[in-house]
Amino acid sequence: MTKMRATLIGFAAVVLWALLALLTVGSAPTPPLLLNTICFTIGGTCGVIWTHQSGGFAMLRSVPLRVYIFGTLGLFGYHALYFSALRLAPAAEAGLIAYLWPLLIVILSGLLPGEKVRRGHLIGAMIGFAGAALIISGGGSGFRMDYLPGYGLALICALTWSSYSVLSRLVGDAPTQSVTVFCIGAAALSLPLHLMFEDTILPQSALGWGSILLLGLGPVGLAFFVWDIGVKQGDIQLLGAASYAAPLLSTVVLVVAGVAPLSATLGIAAILVTGGAMIAARASLRKNPNSTGA
Repeated sequence: MTKMRATLIGFAAVVLWALLALLTVGSAPTPPLLLNTICFTIGGTCGVIWTHQSGGFAMLRSVPLRVYIFGTLGLFGYHALYFSALRLAPAAEAGLIAYLWPLLIVILSGLLPGEKVRRGHLIGAMIGFAGAALIISGGGSGFRMDYLPGYGLALICALTWSSYSVLSRLVGDAPTQSVTVFCIGAAALSLPLHLMFEDTILPQSALGWGSILLLGLGPVGLAFFVWDIGVKQGDIQLLGAASYAAPLLSTVVLVVAGVAPLSATLGIAAILVTGGAMIAARASLRKNPNSTGA
């Protein structure tokens, strides 16, 4: 697989994550840890089917236990924090704060062996961040102190996912099928914590159940597998910068669905987000003119 193809496959996860906020809102009032349990069970089940069909079970036995622990905690932690943040703060604001992870990926990737953050990466990331910040400040109900716990969880959420994504490069030998175990492990970890700390509240409508099913199939399912390919085999800096499309796409989806109000600044934000990604992409291509090769 070429590096560029792996990057494009990884970007498919960003498109799926654009639906994460909307589907999380639709899944209410299911509490976060129960939502984690159900969604990861769906995603893990799909992963088992794919692993069986690809003959990947034999490879899973050679994966070190530390890799399974790392992946399980990464997926569990990010989504427990994300679902909690969107229960405690408006979806548009909390979701966009959580989408600070692309900026953090671009910066943290410079700590990886053989990687270097170039000026173009930083400029592109900061322009993209300005676009995301503009969306936050220009849309929704604005920042309010009573939403501060939700905002704080969203920020920790961003730190968690960016760290997970960058550190995944250090376990690059683990097959993508190992994500199946991550999902099952995250579900197994979420269930007892739900029983200890939450009331069991299931969706009361077809919309709620449909949202949970789609979460498990897409943003909390297939997205992890294609993202794993992207961060391990693709251009992680280019992928991180291009991921700034996620907050824009997520906000557009929320606006179209009527969950968040339409903001006049959305067009300017779109230019900033797209322009930042293009600048970072140019830096990656100049860094390695043969990045489309293996």
